[in-house]
Amino acid sequence: MNKKNIVEKTLEAPARTLQKGLDKGERITKNMPLGSKGPVRRIKDYWYMLGPGLTTGASDDDPSGIATYSQAGAQYGLKLLWLAPFTFPFMAVAQEMCARIGLVTGRGLAANIRTHFGRKVLYFSTILLFLANTFNIGADLGAIASGLQLLNPHINYYLLVVASTLVILFMQIFTSYAKYAKYLKWLALILFTYILSAILAHPDWHDILKNSYIPRISFNKQELLIVCAVLGTTITPYLFFWQTSQEVEDQNLAGQNNSTYRNENVGKEIKNMRVDVWSGMLLSNLVMFFIIAACGSILFQHGINTITTASQAAEALRPFAGSATYWLFAAGIIGVALLAIPVMAGASAYAISESLGKRQGLNKKLKQGYTFYGVIILSMFIGMMLNFIGLNPIKALIYSAVLNGIVAPVILVLILLIARNKKIMGNWKNGKLSAFLGWVITIFMGLSGVAAIYSLF
Repeated sequence: MNKKNIVEKTLEAPARTLQKGLDKGERITKNMPLGSKGPVRRIKDYWYMLGPGLTTGASDDDPSGIATYSQAGAQYGLKLLWLAPFTFPFMAVAQEMCARIGLVTGRGLAANIRTHFGRKVLYFSTILLFLANTFNIGADLGAIASGLQLLNPHINYYLLVVASTLVILFMQIFTSYAKYAKYLKWLALILFTYILSAILAHPDWHDILKNSYIPRISFNKQELLIVCAVLGTTITPYLFFWQTSQEVEDQNLAGQNNSTYRNENVGKEIKNMRVDVWSGMLLSNLVMFFIIAACGSILFQHGINTITTASQAAEALRPFAGSATYWLFAAGIIGVALLAIPVMAGASAYAISESLGKRQGLNKKLKQGYTFYGVIILSMFIGMMLNFIGLNPIKALIYSAVLNGIVAPVILVLILLIARNKKIMGNWKNGKLSAFLGWVITIFMGLSGVAAIYSLF
């Protein structure tokens, strides 16, 4: 044996020993009961499990959604507060089904629909999804500009709209998926500003709790429209497509998107996914709860009954709830818009690219996914231009709510049919409870869509 081989083996031995020790330590840590871990370790493990579910839930509370919840509270007080706890389990079950489909099949939702139901239904749904998302993107780009003007009113609104569009596009196209997913995950924490702002507003908690579990609704056109808008911005089709595709993206990132790995590890992946999804949807609905509670307790009581934008809600709350609530609300508007707009544009891109059978994914370079990134650019550009032709935020919300009301029941039916199919899902098909809750919310969303259309005439 020459001197070179002796030196290499001498250096390799401690490295192998160290690696064995690390592997052993990792196995011990993973196999330790949860109770035997320290609180810091448990928090880290919990944070590590969070991903697509957290960002999907957080993106649901975009500025258009914030404006809708604020208007519900300002116009009807605490009467519609029950919608937050009511929609939570249905929203979580719908998103859990989408995530499970992605993990089991290794394909996005649109690709699964195209494979099992053909293209006609998919094309119809995808076009309406693109239109609804584009209206929302336009409203949310305007919300970023308005939110920044709350911090500095002297900056030109249209300049802020253009700058926001370019920054978001740059992040989506030129940032690696690993960095981008991490950015979205941390950005989701901005939602806690809304919870904190509501607490600092000092609402009447006794009255809030009393109204949180008593369903009340008057079947007049105006109230039906706001209920439909709340449902349309809470259980919305873009979340279905984004959630499914992000589970697949995460598998691709980890090099695990192959049938052998999925068959062997899908149980563990689904267990972690459920923690992620239910945590994300809980955060989303908590934010809805606190915004309706704050606006219902304060704005409604002071006769401020019309809120058209999230920025207007922040300004209306300031005289009664103080500057801290105002600044937190303003920071939340900017943060959630930066999170939600890429999710909407990405959901449209996933749906259209998968419908056409084109290469897609944020893990692809621009030259590898012209169709995918082309949809993102087109959606963002149209959304930006809507602000230059005087986009009315309320009309944008109404149009989006109506379109979502039409698309959501159709997509939910297809999701339920895929999720219950044993040939597709194997042992991970829907159980009785998931199926029941899924069909209930599908019927409810269908009625909501009909009600939204009815309320416009």
